[in-house]
Amino acid sequence: MEIELKQVPVKNVFDGYKDMDEAGVVGYQGQLNIRPPYQRNFVYDLPEEKAVINTALHGFPLNVMYWVIDDDEHYEVLDGQQRTLSIMRFLDHKFPIEWDGQTMYVDALPNDLYERLMNYQLMVYWCKGTDSEKLSWFKTVNIAGKKLTSQELRNIAYVGPWLSDAKRHFSKRGCVAAKVSDHYVKGDPNRQELLEKALLWIADAKDTTIEEYMAEHKSDDDANELWQYWQKIMDWIRMTFPQVYKEMNGLDWGTLYNKYHSNDYNSSKIDADIQKLIDDDEIKKKKGIWQYKLAVNANEAGATKYLNLRGFPKDMMRKKYKEQEGHCPMCLEEGNDKMYQLSEMEGDHITPWSEGGRTEEDNLQMLCKRHNRMKSNH
Repeated sequence: MEIELKQVPVKNVFDGYKDMDEAGVVGYQGQLNIRPPYQRNFVYDLPEEKAVINTALHGFPLNVMYWVIDDDEHYEVLDGQQRTLSIMRFLDHKFPIEWDGQTMYVDALPNDLYERLMNYQLMVYWCKGTDSEKLSWFKTVNIAGKKLTSQELRNIAYVGPWLSDAKRHFSKRGCVAAKVSDHYVKGDPNRQELLEKALLWIADAKDTTIEEYMAEHKSDDDANELWQYWQKIMDWIRMTFPQVYKEMNGLDWGTLYNKYHSNDYNSSKIDADIQKLIDDDEIKKKKGIWQYKLAVNANEAGATKYLNLRGFPKDMMRKKYKEQEGHCPMCLEEGNDKMYQLSEMEGDHITPWSEGGRTEEDNLQMLCKRHNRMKSNH
């Protein structure tokens, strides 16, 4: 990558500054793309924005910034978006600062302070290189304390019409993807977390990776396939599980959809069962209830593993071990009277939880690990 250090006055960057929301942010007489498609949306909070302005007004140096030169002698901010936008937003009368005990918007600054800010020299490396070089360099120069998410980094290498359309659906607070998945999916659209989930799930369905999927679709006109896939997942959740519980939020729904959606379901029965399971104090992992029901419906062996059922206390197991004199009942049935160490045995429900058995002393037997695990898988 070719790199050249330059000093750029703030007033030059503010010349032609426009914030066009989804259409982007430009400055430097329209030649600088301050928020390229691969960049995250603005994430500095107000105290950090004010700190940038105070740094510049004191004449202290800001961290060096990086612009990438494209083939048409236009530029895009590779690193420094947050600092640049903080200055531009202050000059655009979007927030005030505190100076000498007074609260001031830009139009209230004394002339000498205003001129000091407008003539402040930004230290900018102008860079020219390939997409892969940009990705590598961006990881290297990422702002300390504002580490990019994995998806924000991926967006660097796959700029195109597909990404722009995908971000329209998935990458802004209040976006349509967030609205339809509100009760089911956690993630900050502004930090690309919903987009990453959608990509992770569709890549799983297609037995590929996020990077391979983005590379394949980079030049597509739109991201309709991804958006329709997201809607199918949410529709399937609502139809299969009519009642909404707080524990449903944040489950790995795309993976569950990929694995189980082709099966038939009796939603009314599933809903009634879930209400009982929610109240069952034997279940330690309530979030596992939905996968448990899907697995049972699919006749999947060992489905109770998703529930993390309450285990027998150690003192209860020690007592039962002594009563059994270290023998495993199932081994005895096979004619094997081996005596096991306590560490070689595990507590087992004589009547399984699925048949109403409780985690109580009269429902406990100590089995060797082999037999207990054989039983657990049935």
